[in-house]
Amino acid sequence: MTFVARPVTITVPATSANLGPGFDSLGLALDLRDRLVGEVLPTGLEVEVYGAGAGAVPRDESHLVVRSMRVAFEALGEQPAGLRLTCHNVIPHARGLGSSSAAIVGGIVLARTLVVDGAERLDDDDAFRLAAEIEGHPDNVAPAMYGGFTISGHEADEFYSVRSPVADGISAVVFVPPTGVETKVARGLLPATVSHADAAADAGRTALLVAALAGRPDQLLRATRDYLHQDYRRPAMPESLALVDALRADGLPAAVSGAGPTVLAFVVAADGEGARDALLARTPPGWTSHALAIDPTGARVGE
Repeated sequence: MTFVARPVTITVPATSANLGPGFDSLGLALDLRDRLVGEVLPTGLEVEVYGAGAGAVPRDESHLVVRSMRVAFEALGEQPAGLRLTCHNVIPHARGLGSSSAAIVGGIVLARTLVVDGAERLDDDDAFRLAAEIEGHPDNVAPAMYGGFTISGHEADEFYSVRSPVADGISAVVFVPPTGVETKVARGLLPATVSHADAAADAGRTALLVAALAGRPDQLLRATRDYLHQDYRRPAMPESLALVDALRADGLPAAVSGAGPTVLAFVVAADGEGARDALLARTPPGWTSHALAIDPTGARVGE
């Protein structure tokens, strides 16, 4: 295997999974991007981290980007003798915006880009499946890999993902609280079973959300109503669910992003710039907010 004899840069977007009623199935790429720079060295491992998580993540082989790179190199048939990795992180950690999926997808794409023929030997579909195996579920890694709005799942031994269109003029505002919630904590609050009525209602709203994003934004409020996961997680993120309740009471399509505690609200251009600004003005004290486009491209090579 021949490695690229220079540093390479990739960027990978934030994602919002469990989108509204789409628990473990719907994901959306958002235009907030981590940037990773990798280089093959003669020996050793050097890891530098700037921005989100800089004071908390490891700088050795246990770093999630490094681990994902190793898996990709293994799939390609050879490990480099040494690596240098620099992470410029803007996606908040443990906030429900897909920071771990960005690290996994970013590491895989970075590794294959460091191999001269890596993209031919490990295409996007192969990279997606590898990322889903590392993450354990596909709903965040799919939009991180492919961009846009994705419908994903796991059947037998196969992970799958299908892109679905998002109409022009639909964007999002995300409200990020100052403290995070670990995914395993949020998932641990979910019941083992739900009623048939709730499952049926959620299935209907999930299908409606696909249609709403494709061209019926007037249905977004109804389509983002969830029956399976958000209310059960209220004890871990009461302020987030209170914000969701308040926004929805005012007719605004809002939901918890991922496992939380970030809140996502959709914005429709036809409502005017004032709608976005009015949403941003509702940022709770101590929180941060971002007005974000839907990212159409997913992980990509270059700045």
